[in-house]
Amino acid sequence: MVTMSEAPQALADLRREIDALDAEMVGLLARRLDVVHRVLAVKQEHGIPALLPDRVEDVVERVKTAAATQDIPQDLVETLWRCLIGWTVTYEEKRLG
Repeated sequence: MVTMSEAPQALADLRREIDALDAEMVGLLARRLDVVHRVLAVKQEHGIPALLPDRVEDVVERVKTAAATQDIPQDLVETLWRCLIGWTVTYEEKRLG
């Protein structure tokens, strides 16, 4: 088994690049969660449920279309977004009561 210290320099550089991208993605998730909190406040005020199936499908289709324009596998994007949306719905449901 090759250890991190034994990996070629090019691989180490690429791993640092991935680590930096991961940090950016965490920052984007923090921004998204901030918006989720604002959405939650509106839903609470107006009695809107956490899960809106039509909205879920609209979002999934939109990100799949965006992925296709950047040569990203649509199944990857769909899997990630359905997971993200599922977590968000559960988070909202806990707070909506």
